[in-house]
Amino acid sequence: MKFNPVFASLVVLACVVLGIIGCEMGPPTSDQIQSAQQERILAEGTSAVGMPAVKNFRERKIMKDIIELRDQEGLVTYTYVFNEFKGCLILLGSTVGYPIPYSTQFTNPQKIERASTNVGYAILPQADPNGLFSPPSTEATWTMMKNPKGDNTGVVYSEPKLITMPFEAAEESVCNNR
Repeated sequence: MKFNPVFASLVVLACVVLGIIGCEMGPPTSDQIQSAQQERILAEGTSAVGMPAVKNFRERKIMKDIIELRDQEGLVTYTYVFNEFKGCLILLGSTVGYPIPYSTQFTNPQKIERASTNVGYAILPQADPNGLFSPPSTEATWTMMKNPKGDNTGVVYSEPKLITMPFEAAEESVCNNR
């Protein structure tokens, strides 16, 4: 039999590819085993229990109402900080609308990237219905506060947890009235 360099190259390439595939597929990791077990348990639970029989979507309707109410023009609110030592509220002032978490973004900071042919595309966060990209959690807040000594408003940055409502708090919950 005559030596064929093309055939020999293909055999070597096939061995290398099979070797790489074999290395990547190795024994499953403990994370993969636990993930498979968790999926099996969740499938059994879903099959046995099923989904809740939600018919009225009341909470979804309430969330829609809340988002629409937050979007009203000229909405006057009152912002308080909770005094943990005294267990009462301290009025910061009259505000316009509701506070916005400091790390909320006006534009999406991410973009679609094709990771590779095997992986596909990355998943992006979805904007809230108000068009903003809210963070999963934050402590700092931007508030449009009314100047107590004038008619103008200004942006106030704060880091304590705030309570903002469309009416003044009950007198007995405010520190100054105790």
